[in-house]
Amino acid sequence: MTVLPIIIAPDPILKKKAIPIQTVDSEISQLMKDMLETMYMAPGIGLAATQVGILKRVVVIDISKKEQLNEPICMANPEIVWSSEEEVTAEEGCLSLPQQYGEITRPERIKVRYINENNQTINKEASGLLATCIQHELDHLQGILFIDHLSSLKRNIILRRLKKLKKLNA
Repeated sequence: MTVLPIIIAPDPILKKKAIPIQTVDSEISQLMKDMLETMYMAPGIGLAATQVGILKRVVVIDISKKEQLNEPICMANPEIVWSSEEEVTAEEGCLSLPQQYGEITRPERIKVRYINENNQTINKEASGLLATCIQHELDHLQGILFIDHLSSLKRNIILRRLKKLKKLNA
């Protein structure tokens, strides 16, 4: 497996929409494995293909605790087919926006349909952290970052911090 470079905002690729895949073939399966390895090394609990510069509708998630065995979820062409009216506000961060956090309000429960790593269509219900993580990663596939849900003032402060960080690391 290969650890892929994670793209840091602001970068125009993070604002692009990912395209659907036709099938989970060996190439997509390998991408999922590489994305999981990248996510675990970061460390994070979710990663969208756009965050590693690949504009395909692929997401990997694992919210299991470090003391437990990994329980990865690999999704191709994920789509939310239902979301609850009840909402929850939680602090979110992102591997593409290191050390930046914001309070984001999202539906508390969702139903998502996707193709798994075995090319099977899966319908899954999610709530709590898993629902938040899925919605966050699916936003990435639409070119939306969690800071896009914040006020323009908060978003601009975070983006200025990230630009300074990029200059320091260049």
